[in-house]
Amino acid sequence: MKIKYVLTGGLILFFGATQAQVLNRLKQRVENKAEQKAGQEIDKLFSGKDKNQSGQGTGNGTGANGGGNNPNNNGGGLISTPPDVNQNLIDAEAAYKKNSYGEARYAVQQAMLGVELEIGNKVLKSLPESVAGLSKEAEADQVTSTGWGWAGLTIHREYSTRDKEFRVTVANNSVWMAGVNAYLASGGYAQQTNGEQNWKQTKLKGYRAIIEFSEGSGYKLSVPLGQSSLVVFEGVSFASETEMMKAAETFNLDGIKKELGEQ
Repeated sequence: MKIKYVLTGGLILFFGATQAQVLNRLKQRVENKAEQKAGQEIDKLFSGKDKNQSGQGTGNGTGANGGGNNPNNNGGGLISTPPDVNQNLIDAEAAYKKNSYGEARYAVQQAMLGVELEIGNKVLKSLPESVAGLSKEAEADQVTSTGWGWAGLTIHREYSTRDKEFRVTVANNSVWMAGVNAYLASGGYAQQTNGEQNWKQTKLKGYRAIIEFSEGSGYKLSVPLGQSSLVVFEGVSFASETEMMKAAETFNLDGIKKELGEQ
């Protein structure tokens, strides 16, 4: 199981034997009849007293100006702050000792999420600053995760000029993997009704891959890395398949695979 791997393996690499023992105990308790209670406790965390006690809600609001003449918001926003892994492990152990299994599970999930985001940001930083003469779009950089044992980690970067674009996405996505593996298993290529080739198998730095082309969206190159991860490259307004492949060769696939812990 993925979660088992994270709890008993991945987090040990980060936080040592003491925390791993705590996580093992938590996992054993959550897998037995305490599971139902744990779920109820997490529901309370998100829908219970904290939100109600804040004394604030969305509502209609009359604001300082009253009526419907509220000013438009021109500032503010949320700060991107990954969960503190060490603190969440401490919180998990404390909650476990108090038999608060829901809070313990929530803290463990947050610790896992923090680890995933750290890995995702390392991968993002390892990506090239420019590709095929295109500079990265810093505001488009993105790392997201569901926090469930590498099952939903996504890393995204874009490179562009006014009339040309290159995008890379590193993801654990079962739907994408199923599609690519089906293509690879077919051993052939697909043709559109007009006889032009639509996709075919290829290789990128020794990795089997699928390259597709569409008149509307350009090139798409999908490269599986190990059992659960893949890299998807998309190129818009690239002159040829050769140019697209050279752009993709800029990326260190072995390094990405190693950071993700793929075999």
